[in-house]
Amino acid sequence: MMRIIVSVDLNWGIGSEGELLKRIPEDMKRFRRKTIKNVIVMGRRTFESLPNQAPLKSRVNIILSRDEEYKDDRLVICNSIQETIEKLKEYEDKDIYIIGGEAIYTAFLPFCDEALITKFNHEYEANKFFPNLDLDENWEITEIGEDKEYEGTQYKYVTYKNMKVRSEINE
Repeated sequence: MMRIIVSVDLNWGIGSEGELLKRIPEDMKRFRRKTIKNVIVMGRRTFESLPNQAPLKSRVNIILSRDEEYKDDRLVICNSIQETIEKLKEYEDKDIYIIGGEAIYTAFLPFCDEALITKFNHEYEANKFFPNLDLDENWEITEIGEDKEYEGTQYKYVTYKNMKVRSEINE
C-alpha cells in the first residue's frame, strides 16, 4: 500500500524555507512508528534537509532527483516518476510512504491509497503547500482522531482514502 504522510496547517501549508512548520514530538514518533521497516520516498531537497543529510534508519530511502549525476550509495536514487513507480514494484512486501516535499507529494498523490494527515489548527508562514484534499472529490475522510495539543498548538490526525487510485503513469 502506498501512503502519503504529512503535517499541514489550516492553509495546507507544509513548510517554509526548507523547514517543517512545527515539530511535535508525538507526531514525529507517529511518523517513525508508521515508516520504520518500510519504504520512504522523498525528493532530493527533502533528503538534504534531514539531520546530517543521513538516510532515515531501518527504512529503504528512495530519493527522486532530476540530477542524473546525483549519487549516494546509502540511497536508492531514481530520476523520474516512472522510474520510481517501477522501482517500488520491488518492495511489494512493504508499505510505501511518500514523505515530501511539495512536488513529490503532488506527483505521487494520484497513486496513493491513503493520506495520513496531521492537521494543525493554526496558520503558519508557509511557502510550500500540500493539495487541499477536502476540495478533491477523489479523496474521502475515513478517520478523524481526537483533538490534541502541544505547546499551545492544537492538532489532530485525519486519514483520507483515495477513491480513484491510479496504477500506471500516462506520459
